Parts: sequence; structure tokens; C-alpha cells
Amino acid sequence: MSKQERKRKLAGPWHSLHGAVWLIGLAILFWKGWFWPGILVLIAVSAVLEAFLMAYVPHAAEDVEPPSAPAPTVAPLPPPVPATAARPEHPLERLPSTCPKCGGPIRGHEVKWTGPLSADCPYCGANLPLQGTV
Repeated sequence: MSKQERKRKLAGPWHSLHGAVWLIGLAILFWKGWFWPGILVLIAVSAVLEAFLMAYVPHAAEDVEPPSAPAPTVAPLPPPVPATAARPEHPLERLPSTCPKCGGPIRGHEVKWTGPLSADCPYCGANLPLQGTV
């Protein structure tokens, strides 16, 4: 099929008739157990019905144009982030490796920071003494 030719499909009640033929045909195949070669017969009946409708019923088919792809929209880039010397919000290197109260391992992403220089143990809730605080 060339690019100039348009594809045609059944429209309106004729499309419903085509669907009904399939549903009734499948029901008969399941009821009687004639799956092979019954499905081939159903495909042939469906194709003959569609060809007959398109040839002899003037308004049974409508032209279908392929959907045109929408133009891609380009989102604007976010403004660049100024390069500044990023200081960590919390001094992770000053945390102890274990909790002095319960002995649980301390990890910077698990502790509950209660202030800029104050953290609590995630296991027992004890305040952790930061190393090197004045």
C-alpha cells in the first residue's frame, strides 16, 4: 500500500455486525469443540463479510488517516545551579561509630538530627555526643 492510499475500515452498525460474527463464531467453536480448522473458517467468513460490505454497501466503510504524531515539545532547561562550596548540613564525620548507650551502629543517614550539631540514636533515642564539639 502506497503512502497516498488511505486505509478503510468498517463504520457504524457494520462494524458491530462484524464483531457479532466473531463473537457468535467463537461461541460456536467453543460449544462444539471445533477449534481446528474452525478458527480458519471463522477468519475466512470474517474476511468475506468485510470484503462484501466494503464492495456492495456504499456507506459501510470510512477512510482512516493514520494519526499524525504530535510535534515534540521541548521543556525549557532549569536555570543552572551556581557553583558554591557546598558544606554538608550536618557534620557526619563527627558522629561516633556506635551509640554509647545501646551500642547500636551509627550511620549518618539513619540518625535523627535534632539540631545543626545534635543527633539522636535511631535505636534507643539517646543524644549522641559529637566528637570534637566544644
